[in-house]
Amino acid sequence: MGGLSANTDLLRKILVGFVKDEVHKVGVQKAVLGLSGGIDSALVVFIAAEALGPENVHAICMPYKSSNPESETHARLVAQACGVNFSVVPITPMVDSYFDMFPEANNMRRGNKMARERMTILFDHSALLSALVLGTSNKTELLLGYGTLYGDMASALNPIGDLYKSQVWQLSEAMGVPKEVIEKNPSADLWAGQTDEEELGFSYRQVDELLYRMVDQRKITEELLAEGLEVDFVDDIYKKVQNSHFKRRLPVIAKVSNRTIDRDFRYSRDWGK
Repeated sequence: MGGLSANTDLLRKILVGFVKDEVHKVGVQKAVLGLSGGIDSALVVFIAAEALGPENVHAICMPYKSSNPESETHARLVAQACGVNFSVVPITPMVDSYFDMFPEANNMRRGNKMARERMTILFDHSALLSALVLGTSNKTELLLGYGTLYGDMASALNPIGDLYKSQVWQLSEAMGVPKEVIEKNPSADLWAGQTDEEELGFSYRQVDELLYRMVDQRKITEELLAEGLEVDFVDDIYKKVQNSHFKRRLPVIAKVSNRTIDRDFRYSRDWGK
Protein backbone atom coordinates (compact mmCIF):
# COMPACT_ATOMS: atom_id res chain seq x y z
CA MET A 1 0.00 0.00 0.00
CA GLY A 2 1.18 3.51 -0.72
CA GLY A 3 0.25 6.00 1.98
CA LEU A 4 -2.69 5.82 4.34
CA SER A 5 -5.20 5.33 1.54
CA ALA A 6 -5.78 1.58 1.45
CA ASN A 7 -6.46 -0.63 -1.55
CA THR A 8 -9.24 -2.36 0.35
CA ASP A 9 -9.84 -5.13 -2.19
CA LEU A 10 -6.20 -6.21 -2.11
CA LEU A 11 -5.94 -5.74 1.63
CA ARG A 12 -9.00 -7.89 2.23
CA LYS A 13 -7.59 -10.68 0.05
CA ILE A 14 -4.21 -10.59 1.81
CA LEU A 15 -5.58 -10.58 5.36
CA VAL A 16 -8.21 -13.25 4.74
CA GLY A 17 -5.50 -15.43 3.21
CA PHE A 18 -3.18 -14.70 6.11
CA VAL A 19 -5.67 -15.86 8.74
CA LYS A 20 -6.64 -18.95 6.76
CA ASP A 21 -3.03 -20.01 6.15
CA GLU A 22 -1.68 -19.24 9.62
CA VAL A 23 -4.51 -21.00 11.45
CA HIS A 24 -4.51 -24.09 9.25
CA LYS A 25 -0.74 -24.55 9.17
CA VAL A 26 -0.79 -25.01 12.96
CA GLY A 27 -3.19 -27.90 12.46
CA VAL A 28 -6.39 -26.32 13.81
CA GLN A 29 -9.52 -25.01 12.11
CA LYS A 30 -10.86 -22.47 14.57
CA ALA A 31 -10.13 -19.03 15.99
CA VAL A 32 -11.25 -17.24 19.13
CA LEU A 33 -11.12 -13.53 19.88
CA GLY A 34 -12.46 -10.89 22.19
CA LEU A 35 -15.28 -8.91 20.62
CA SER A 36 -15.51 -5.61 22.47
CA GLY A 37 -18.01 -3.73 20.36
CA GLY A 38 -15.23 -1.56 18.95
CA ILE A 39 -14.07 -1.31 15.36
CA ASP A 40 -10.76 -3.19 15.64
CA SER A 41 -12.21 -6.44 16.98
CA ALA A 42 -15.20 -6.04 14.64
CA LEU A 43 -12.90 -5.94 11.62
CA VAL A 44 -10.92 -8.96 12.83
CA VAL A 45 -14.06 -11.03 13.33
CA PHE A 46 -15.22 -10.16 9.81
CA ILE A 47 -11.84 -11.19 8.39
CA ALA A 48 -11.83 -14.42 10.41
CA ALA A 49 -15.37 -15.34 9.41
CA GLU A 50 -14.47 -14.98 5.74
CA ALA A 51 -11.21 -16.88 6.18
CA LEU A 52 -12.37 -19.81 8.30
CA GLY A 53 -16.13 -19.85 7.96
CA PRO A 54 -18.32 -18.23 10.63
CA GLU A 55 -18.98 -21.58 12.30
CA ASN A 56 -15.26 -21.81 13.14
CA VAL A 57 -15.00 -18.38 14.76
CA HIS A 58 -15.81 -17.86 18.43
CA ALA A 59 -16.23 -14.27 19.59
CA ILE A 60 -16.37 -13.57 23.32
CA CYS A 61 -17.60 -10.34 24.89
CA MET A 62 -16.09 -9.78 28.36
CA PRO A 63 -17.74 -6.79 30.03
CA TYR A 64 -16.87 -5.28 33.40
CA LYS A 65 -19.58 -3.73 35.59
CA SER A 66 -18.56 -0.21 34.51
CA SER A 67 -18.49 -1.08 30.80
CA ASN A 68 -20.86 0.83 28.58
CA PRO A 69 -23.90 -1.42 27.88
CA GLU A 70 -23.70 -0.18 24.28
CA SER A 71 -20.46 -2.13 23.87
CA GLU A 72 -22.16 -5.49 24.35
CA THR A 73 -25.01 -4.39 22.11
CA HIS A 74 -22.58 -3.53 19.34
CA ALA A 75 -20.63 -6.75 19.87
CA ARG A 76 -23.84 -8.75 19.40
CA LEU A 77 -24.66 -6.70 16.31
CA VAL A 78 -21.28 -7.50 14.77
CA ALA A 79 -21.49 -11.21 15.62
CA GLN A 80 -24.95 -11.44 14.08
CA ALA A 81 -23.84 -9.54 10.98
CA CYS A 82 -21.19 -12.13 10.13
CA GLY A 83 -22.79 -15.18 11.74
CA VAL A 84 -20.04 -16.21 14.16
CA ASN A 85 -20.47 -17.96 17.51
CA PHE A 86 -20.98 -15.44 20.32
CA SER A 87 -20.85 -15.66 24.09
CA VAL A 88 -20.59 -13.31 27.05
CA VAL A 89 -18.21 -13.88 29.98
CA PRO A 90 -18.39 -11.06 32.57
CA ILE A 91 -15.07 -10.32 34.27
CA THR A 92 -16.43 -8.34 37.25
CA PRO A 93 -16.20 -11.18 39.83
CA MET A 94 -12.56 -11.99 39.01
CA VAL A 95 -11.38 -8.39 38.85
CA ASP A 96 -13.23 -7.22 41.96
CA SER A 97 -12.07 -10.13 44.09
CA TYR A 98 -8.49 -9.10 43.34
CA PHE A 99 -8.93 -5.37 43.90
CA ASP A 100 -10.81 -5.95 47.15
CA MET A 101 -7.28 -6.54 48.45
CA PHE A 102 -5.96 -3.36 46.80
CA PRO A 103 -8.75 -0.77 46.99
CA GLU A 104 -6.26 2.09 46.44
CA ALA A 105 -5.44 0.89 42.89
CA ASN A 106 -5.72 3.57 40.22
CA ASN A 107 -7.41 3.35 36.82
CA MET A 108 -4.23 2.25 35.05
CA ARG A 109 -3.75 -0.76 37.32
CA ARG A 110 -7.41 -1.67 37.10
CA GLY A 111 -7.43 -1.29 33.32
CA ASN A 112 -4.35 -3.47 32.92
CA LYS A 113 -5.85 -6.15 35.16
CA MET A 114 -9.05 -6.15 33.10
CA ALA A 115 -7.11 -6.50 29.84
CA ARG A 116 -5.06 -9.40 31.20
CA GLU A 117 -8.13 -11.07 32.71
CA ARG A 118 -9.79 -10.98 29.31
CA MET A 119 -6.77 -12.53 27.64
CA THR A 120 -6.61 -15.41 30.16
CA ILE A 121 -10.23 -16.15 29.27
CA LEU A 122 -9.43 -16.16 25.56
CA PHE A 123 -6.47 -18.49 25.98
CA ASP A 124 -8.54 -20.82 28.17
CA HIS A 125 -11.13 -20.97 25.39
CA SER A 126 -8.28 -21.53 22.95
CA ALA A 127 -7.55 -24.78 24.81
CA LEU A 128 -11.25 -25.63 25.12
CA LEU A 129 -12.00 -25.14 21.44
CA SER A 130 -8.63 -26.09 19.88
CA ALA A 131 -8.53 -22.59 18.43
CA LEU A 132 -5.93 -19.89 17.95
CA VAL A 133 -6.36 -16.52 19.67
CA LEU A 134 -6.57 -13.63 17.22
CA GLY A 135 -5.16 -10.24 18.18
CA THR A 136 -6.99 -6.99 17.55
CA SER A 137 -4.34 -4.30 18.13
CA ASN A 138 -3.78 -1.99 15.17
CA LYS A 139 -0.46 -0.47 14.06
CA THR A 140 -1.19 2.93 15.61
CA GLU A 141 -1.78 1.40 19.05
CA LEU A 142 1.23 -0.91 18.77
CA LEU A 143 3.59 1.92 17.81
CA LEU A 144 2.32 4.18 20.60
CA GLY A 145 2.42 1.40 23.18
CA TYR A 146 -1.28 2.00 23.75
CA GLY A 147 -2.09 -1.47 24.99
CA THR A 148 -1.43 -3.87 27.83
CA LEU A 149 1.53 -6.22 27.60
CA TYR A 150 0.23 -9.81 27.93
CA GLY A 151 -3.25 -8.34 27.84
CA ASP A 152 -4.87 -7.05 24.66
CA MET A 153 -1.43 -7.13 22.98
CA ALA A 154 -1.17 -10.92 23.44
CA SER A 155 -2.32 -13.30 20.70
CA ALA A 156 -1.27 -16.17 18.46
CA LEU A 157 -1.57 -14.01 15.35
CA ASN A 158 -2.75 -10.52 14.51
CA PRO A 159 -4.23 -9.72 11.10
CA ILE A 160 -4.51 -5.94 11.62
CA GLY A 161 -1.22 -5.17 13.38
CA ASP A 162 0.18 -3.55 10.22
CA LEU A 163 -2.90 -1.36 9.63
CA TYR A 164 -3.06 2.17 10.96
CA LYS A 165 -6.36 3.12 12.59
CA SER A 166 -7.25 5.19 9.52
CA GLN A 167 -6.87 2.06 7.38
CA VAL A 168 -8.93 0.00 9.85
CA TRP A 169 -11.80 2.43 9.27
CA GLN A 170 -11.42 2.14 5.49
CA LEU A 171 -11.32 -1.67 5.40
CA SER A 172 -14.16 -1.97 7.92
CA GLU A 173 -16.40 0.09 5.68
CA ALA A 174 -15.43 -1.97 2.63
CA MET A 175 -16.14 -5.27 4.43
CA GLY A 176 -19.54 -4.21 5.71
CA VAL A 177 -18.88 -3.73 9.43
CA PRO A 178 -22.05 -2.18 10.91
CA LYS A 179 -22.20 1.59 10.59
CA GLU A 180 -22.87 2.03 14.31
CA VAL A 181 -19.48 0.52 15.13
CA ILE A 182 -17.55 2.43 12.46
CA GLU A 183 -18.89 5.80 13.54
CA LYS A 184 -18.58 5.45 17.34
CA ASN A 185 -15.77 7.06 19.33
CA PRO A 186 -12.91 4.57 19.83
CA SER A 187 -12.69 3.35 23.42
CA ALA A 188 -10.98 0.56 25.32
CA ASP A 189 -14.04 0.71 27.62
CA LEU A 190 -11.93 0.13 30.70
CA TRP A 191 -13.80 2.66 32.83
CA ALA A 192 -16.89 4.81 32.51
CA GLY A 193 -16.61 7.57 29.92
CA GLN A 194 -13.13 6.57 28.75
CA THR A 195 -12.25 7.28 25.11
CA ASP A 196 -8.97 6.55 23.37
CA GLU A 197 -8.49 9.97 21.80
CA GLU A 198 -9.25 11.88 24.99
CA GLU A 199 -6.80 9.72 26.90
CA LEU A 200 -4.11 10.03 24.24
CA GLY A 201 -4.58 13.78 23.77
CA PHE A 202 -4.82 13.71 19.97
CA SER A 203 -6.92 12.16 17.23
CA TYR A 204 -6.06 8.91 15.49
CA ARG A 205 -6.16 10.58 12.08
CA GLN A 206 -3.75 13.26 13.27
CA VAL A 207 -1.23 10.82 14.72
CA ASP A 208 -1.53 8.39 11.79
CA GLU A 209 -0.30 11.08 9.41
CA LEU A 210 2.75 11.63 11.61
CA LEU A 211 3.46 7.96 12.27
CA TYR A 212 3.24 7.06 8.60
CA ARG A 213 5.83 9.69 7.71
CA MET A 214 8.00 8.90 10.72
CA VAL A 215 7.92 5.09 10.53
CA ASP A 216 7.06 4.03 6.97
CA GLN A 217 8.75 6.90 5.15
CA ARG A 218 11.56 7.20 7.74
CA LYS A 219 11.50 10.98 7.74
CA ILE A 220 13.69 12.67 10.32
CA THR A 221 12.51 15.41 12.65
CA GLU A 222 13.81 18.23 10.45
CA GLU A 223 11.83 16.92 7.48
CA LEU A 224 8.68 16.56 9.56
CA LEU A 225 8.96 20.10 10.88
CA ALA A 226 9.53 21.40 7.36
CA GLU A 227 6.20 19.83 6.42
CA GLY A 228 4.45 21.92 9.05
CA LEU A 229 4.21 19.50 11.97
CA GLU A 230 4.63 20.97 15.46
CA VAL A 231 7.88 20.18 17.23
CA ASP A 232 6.22 19.29 20.55
CA PHE A 233 3.88 16.82 18.84
CA VAL A 234 6.73 15.21 16.88
CA ASP A 235 8.90 14.90 19.99
CA ASP A 236 6.04 13.51 22.09
CA ILE A 237 5.13 10.82 19.56
CA TYR A 238 8.76 9.86 18.94
CA LYS A 239 9.21 9.34 22.69
CA LYS A 240 6.05 7.23 22.89
CA VAL A 241 7.28 4.99 20.08
CA GLN A 242 10.76 4.70 21.56
CA ASN A 243 9.70 4.16 25.18
CA SER A 244 7.19 1.45 24.30
CA HIS A 245 9.50 -0.58 22.06
CA PHE A 246 9.95 -3.25 24.76
CA LYS A 247 6.25 -4.10 24.32
CA ARG A 248 6.86 -5.04 20.69
CA ARG A 249 9.66 -7.51 21.44
CA LEU A 250 9.90 -10.91 23.08
CA PRO A 251 11.28 -10.82 26.64
CA VAL A 252 15.01 -10.12 26.70
CA ILE A 253 17.05 -13.26 27.36
CA ALA A 254 20.50 -12.98 28.90
CA LYS A 255 23.01 -14.28 26.35
CA VAL A 256 25.35 -16.96 27.73
CA SER A 257 25.65 -19.34 24.74
CA ASN A 258 26.42 -19.25 21.04
CA ARG A 259 22.78 -19.64 20.02
CA THR A 260 20.41 -17.56 22.10
CA ILE A 261 16.68 -17.64 21.42
CA ASP A 262 15.47 -14.60 19.45
CA ARG A 263 19.06 -13.54 18.65
CA ASP A 264 21.03 -16.34 17.00
CA PHE A 265 18.32 -19.04 17.12
CA ARG A 266 15.64 -17.43 14.97
CA TYR A 267 13.40 -19.41 12.68
CA SER A 268 10.08 -18.62 11.06
CA ARG A 269 6.96 -19.33 13.06
CA ASP A 270 6.17 -22.43 11.01
CA TRP A 271 9.69 -23.87 11.16
CA GLY A 272 9.67 -27.65 10.66
CA LYS A 273 6.13 -27.79 9.25
